[in-house]
Amino acid sequence: MSKFIAEHETDKLFVHDEKRDYLPWILMGLVVVTMCLILWTQGRIWFCKWDSPLYLWSSDVWSKHNSQHLLDPYVFTHLLHGFLFLWGLDLIVHKLFGKKLSFAWLLFFAILAEAIWEVVENSKYIIEIYRENTASLEYFGDSIINSFGDVIACGVGFVIAYVLRFRWALAVFLITELILFFTIRDSLLVNIIMLIYPIEALKQWQMSGQETAQILNVFF
Repeated sequence: MSKFIAEHETDKLFVHDEKRDYLPWILMGLVVVTMCLILWTQGRIWFCKWDSPLYLWSSDVWSKHNSQHLLDPYVFTHLLHGFLFLWGLDLIVHKLFGKKLSFAWLLFFAILAEAIWEVVENSKYIIEIYRENTASLEYFGDSIINSFGDVIACGVGFVIAYVLRFRWALAVFLITELILFFTIRDSLLVNIIMLIYPIEALKQWQMSGQETAQILNVFF
């Protein structure tokens, strides 16, 4: 990490000395509200139409409930988005351009990027790519509450990576990837690969993992 990040104390991340320090947090809220409204205009539903909104978690990634509740196993991939955004912003803003931005402003850009991705991800074009290239044959887009949960997860991941510093954060990133790979047969990196350069053998292996989902349902 850059000297800028290394010099910041983690217990001062949310300290505000001046009124203008609240601006990035206000903007984050506006970004999330705007994202929800845009998704609504795209025809996204607010909650899972097969369950009560009170059901916040869905573990079966092959069911119609996937991406329809606040949380599901894919929330961990969005958590890792926060890790990548922190590392990317540190590289671009601090190391390449030599600029100094506060933690809150860095987090704002991460939330903005994640919100934009949620809108793009739920476009008809990307949904069709998911259906064709991945094991998500029944995927028809996220509910708005699910997209909201994904953005929050990204922010949490950003903070975790910030607090842990690079080495420990990288270890958590890799361990999370491995756990996802062997439990739901998917992960952030696998997802990226299947969107950009789909591998049929990998897709077939993913689709054969419904037995794993049944095991998960026993515990969750």
